[in-house]
Amino acid sequence: MDEAAVKSPPPDDDLLAALLAGKPTPVKPAAAEKPEPAEETPHYHGHRDRLRQRFIASGPDALQDYELLELLLFQAIPRRDVKPLAKELMSAFGSLWAVTQASAEALRNRFNFSDATIAHIRVVGAIGLRMARQQVMGQPILSSWQKLLDYCAGAMAHEPVEQFRLLFLDRKNTLIADEVQQRGTVDHTPVYPREVVRRALELGASAVILVHNHPTH
Repeated sequence: MDEAAVKSPPPDDDLLAALLAGKPTPVKPAAAEKPEPAEETPHYHGHRDRLRQRFIASGPDALQDYELLELLLFQAIPRRDVKPLAKELMSAFGSLWAVTQASAEALRNRFNFSDATIAHIRVVGAIGLRMARQQVMGQPILSSWQKLLDYCAGAMAHEPVEQFRLLFLDRKNTLIADEVQQRGTVDHTPVYPREVVRRALELGASAVILVHNHPTH
């Protein structure tokens, strides 16, 4: 056997000195680990910051509808580039208002949204309708007719089925109640005059406005 193959490596001087002196064996400190590189910031974070600043500085008129929808989606979906998604939603439903009025089933089935995201989107539509309703409730109809039309359009335009709504007025033509009397199918809804009269008497209404929609598909 080759003598060089079995020759031991020369002893470490510090280790040999420690053994001869009966001292604990010195241990060399381990090399410090290199820190892991910082995670790269997603490219869309800069876009989000710029869009927020433009909205704050210039107001909503400076943004297109899909960009306003982006601002909404930022909070609901924080770890995804939502610009393409906002455009896809606008294309699917046709308008910003229609997106916020979309059914939970449509948002879940077509876009695989979680319940949290669905609630985040739909609550905006609910707040908008609530505010529109507050502008007409308790107001004389003749002086707020356009607001009433806008409210009815917002409340019923995107309903998937026909709806029969009753607006009850007092003797001063002030709106005192707004109720959905019946919901039907995509092309039909029943109307029961006796129920309309009964409800008007219960509320002490002097007049009733009947509102009816025709769903579009």
